[in-house]
Amino acid sequence: MVRALKARLRLHPGVDVAVCPPFPLLHPMCKELDGTEIKLGAQNCYFEPKGAFTGEVSPAMLKAAGCEYVIVGHSERRQQFGESGDLLRRKVNAVLEHGMQVIFCIGETLAQREAGETTAVVERQMDEVLGPHVDHSRLTVAYEPVWAIGTGRTATPEQAQEVHGFIRGKLSGVFGGEAAEGVRIQYGGSVKPDNAASLLAGSDVDGALVGGACLEAESFAHIIEAAATAAGS
Repeated sequence: MVRALKARLRLHPGVDVAVCPPFPLLHPMCKELDGTEIKLGAQNCYFEPKGAFTGEVSPAMLKAAGCEYVIVGHSERRQQFGESGDLLRRKVNAVLEHGMQVIFCIGETLAQREAGETTAVVERQMDEVLGPHVDHSRLTVAYEPVWAIGTGRTATPEQAQEVHGFIRGKLSGVFGGEAAEGVRIQYGGSVKPDNAASLLAGSDVDGALVGGACLEAESFAHIIEAAATAAGS
């Protein structure tokens, strides 16, 4: 897939591209990406740099494997492994302490959206982890409505922008307005070539956290081109 992507992809100024494979593929993927501008990231990490934590992967290991990005708090980690609060805060801090960039995921379930709790859930998830101590220059926030992940349902561009605008306001309260403008806010949830352009058109939608649609090079390339158009490059 990466070989096909390298052959198909035309990188654009102002658009950063990273791929985040499972742990066993990080080393071979790093070698495959050598000489390209495509960055490498991991899907998760543990917060301790070393110790007796059999089965876990530390930030130091990820950095040694060539990672520049680490996803923390993905909806599946929250839903299936009960990750939240202090655990995610420690993971975010560990990634940043090891000089990598963190993609911090937040989002509500269908029941929470239907109950009108979207902003309350997003606010709580941000308050649990983000504070003035976080290096905002290496922070990306990814809004993942859980009800739109792998379901074929997608937030409308208006719904995405509404939540992203709220997130930007929260970031402004934590880091200040100028710093908040510099934090990338991604949308993740059934992003596909046919909806990427409309989703990315939102003024506070700075990119996409792509799931299944990135597994086919042509599909992923179309999404990257939509991001380039939205960025004006």
